[in-house]
Amino acid sequence: QLRLVESGGGLGQPGGSLRLSCAGSGLTLDNYAIGWFRQAPGREREAVSCISSGGGNTNYADSVKGRFTVSRDNAKNTVYLQMDSLKPEDTAVYYCAARPGAQCYSDYVYFRVYDYWGQGTQVTVSS
Repeated sequence: QLRLVESGGGLGQPGGSLRLSCAGSGLTLDNYAIGWFRQAPGREREAVSCISSGGGNTNYADSVKGRFTVSRDNAKNTVYLQMDSLKPEDTAVYYCAARPGAQCYSDYVYFRVYDYWGQGTQVTVSS
């Protein structure tokens, strides 16, 4: 079964850090650009970041730019989202998604361009 598995969520302190991981299961991630999304209670799912298959191209939502960093280790078949300077408004379920092809175009914000989704991991930022 081809799927993505997120991990690393939990409780973070305001101003603190968490690192999320997205691993491919039966799916070789170096063939895909990977997007990160989040959905807070009562809100629509929104795009957070995207990274190209080789890691050389990234995009970030304005709300996380300068605080979050996306990276990948294709040897480990894993993509990471390093979240620093956490804010309470970062509280959400975070999802990763795989998009066929290499690049992370500006349309990375649209759900329809992704073929595979993970089950999500909860991030709660609170003191």
